[in-house]
Order: sequence, then C-alpha cells, then structure tokens
Amino acid sequence: MNRYKSHGTGKFKRKDFAKIGKNVVLETGVLIFHPENVEIGSNVYIGYGTIIDGYHKNKLIIEDNVWIGHYCYLQAAGGLIIKHDNGIGPGVRIMSSVHDLYQDDLGPIINLPLAMKPVLVESGCDIGAGTSIMPGVILGEGTQVGAGAVVTKDTQKNSIVAGVPAKLIRMRKKK
Repeated sequence: MNRYKSHGTGKFKRKDFAKIGKNVVLETGVLIFHPENVEIGSNVYIGYGTIIDGYHKNKLIIEDNVWIGHYCYLQAAGGLIIKHDNGIGPGVRIMSSVHDLYQDDLGPIINLPLAMKPVLVESGCDIGAGTSIMPGVILGEGTQVGAGAVVTKDTQKNSIVAGVPAKLIRMRKKK
C-alpha cells in the first residue's frame, strides 16, 4: 500500500486527493484547499506553513521529485503544473489568476472578475526564495530564478533570470 507521511496534523487522507504518490511529506501547518483537484507525485516534500490552493475546476499538479520550501503559496485558479525534478525555495508565490482590469468599471477591484491563466514550471527548475511567478508564465526547462524575482514573462530553456520584473541574466552552460 502506498502511504504518505504527515509531520503535521495528519488531517489529509489518500482519498481526499485526485492523486498522491509514495514518499510524500506534508510538514506541519500545510493547508490544502480542494484536494480533490490536487495531484501530487512521488518523492515530494512540502514545507511547513505552505498553502496549496487548489481550485474547484482547475488542477494543481505536482509531479515526482519536487521540493517545496516552507511558507509557499501555490494558487491554481487558472491551473498550475509543476513538472518533475524542481526545487521551490521558501516563501515562493505562484499565482494563476488576477483581477481583470480590462473589465474595470472603476469600482472596487476586488469585485472584478478573475482572469485565469495557467502556470507551467517545466522540469529541472530552481526557484529562489521569495520569488513571485505571475499568471500565464511558463518557466522553461532548467530555469534558475534568482531570489526575490517577480517573473511576469515566459523564460527560455536553461536561462538564469532575476530582478523585478525578472530579466535574463545569462544562459546556463555545460562545463
């Protein structure tokens, strides 16, 4: 029988998730909303205080061999896929929806409809602590994102990006 470990409250059951693999660690204080739309692969670590914000109609998919640091916020209103072999530093925020200012009536922004845009983190990426990934972004395979960056545009395969907004610093090269 496949089992996952919870270092926290242990309130999640296998049947709560759309899918959950082997060797999954959910540290203390991990919150998961709409687990029925959350798929977690094998060998996944989710650090304490992280919020996995599934959504009632789109999927949040975390593939195998992913490490997610503490106090992250992963939001899947528009859909979120984190491919295999990724590292996500502490305090990272990944958003897949934003209030749609193109439908602005100059009333309270919170009353505007959401524009939902999926986010894809290709395999082999490393996302530095405190980074924000905005709706609609595709992080190309092997991307390194510097700590504290705000990623608003797609990145190229094997790129190194940093800054606010994130810009290409250089390309990764094999020794």
